[in-house]
Amino acid sequence: MPTTITASFVIFVFFIILIVMMIATNSIKIVRDYQRLVVFRLGKSVGTKGPGLVLLIPFIDKPIWVEQRESYIEVPSQTCITKDNAPISIDFLIYTKVVDPERTVIQVSNYIGAAQGIAMTTLRAVVGDIMLDEVLAKREQINQVLRTKLDEVTERWGVKVTTVEIREIQPPKDVQDAMTKQMSAERSRRAVVTEADGKKQSDITVAEGAKQASILRAEGERQAAILKAEADRQAAILRAEGYSLALAKIAEVARQLDTNTMGLQYLDTLKNMGLSPSTKFIFPMEFTQLIKPFTDKLNQDTPKN
Repeated sequence: MPTTITASFVIFVFFIILIVMMIATNSIKIVRDYQRLVVFRLGKSVGTKGPGLVLLIPFIDKPIWVEQRESYIEVPSQTCITKDNAPISIDFLIYTKVVDPERTVIQVSNYIGAAQGIAMTTLRAVVGDIMLDEVLAKREQINQVLRTKLDEVTERWGVKVTTVEIREIQPPKDVQDAMTKQMSAERSRRAVVTEADGKKQSDITVAEGAKQASILRAEGERQAAILKAEADRQAAILRAEGYSLALAKIAEVARQLDTNTMGLQYLDTLKNMGLSPSTKFIFPMEFTQLIKPFTDKLNQDTPKN
């Protein structure tokens, strides 16, 4: 009998502990910083709880977990018709963040699926108002328009659309072929322009080198001419100085000659002139003065009749 009582008591205690653990599990919640608990008490929302330790009334309070970290929604490839009736395939990503957990739980059952559906219809409406060339060229503008329109819809759900990014745009095959040809022609044009610019720069460099060479050659010739003129001037000065010294020496020697010596020189010159076949002789007037002493002496030695 005592053994039976002891076994029943252990089983009772085990059930009590199990119930306490179940109550504790349902009444104590640890909410992280990026999570929130929307608590419904007997079916009525009593607000948002967290972060930290949250105590709930067992079997009465029902919590719903809400993630507040930014997440993304992948919108699969959608075929849209542009304003000029060209079919085009686009897929993109939507980045969202829950800013009001209570409204997100109450206003929409599945905000991710709802946002994805709204994104598809909004994309078709936006692309339908744009020409094909603008769709290909204005991707950032389309992103901005999509984000604004989606945010207007998701705001009532307590969800903020932070970014919309188009991943890939696939135009029709004939448009792709035309774009490929255009890109090839553009590359060829750039190659021609680059080659022309290179040749232009080369010609400019060669011309600049020739110009500098001509300038240096002209400068060298000018310096050579200056040096030659300076040398000629110095030579002329030296020659003039030599002539001046020679004349000064001649004048000095001439001052040392007397009248008789000069007369003898003149007579010697006349003697040489007499040997010449010429019949006319021109005597300077100074010659009469030089021979006057000889004529006077001759007159004195000649007897008078």
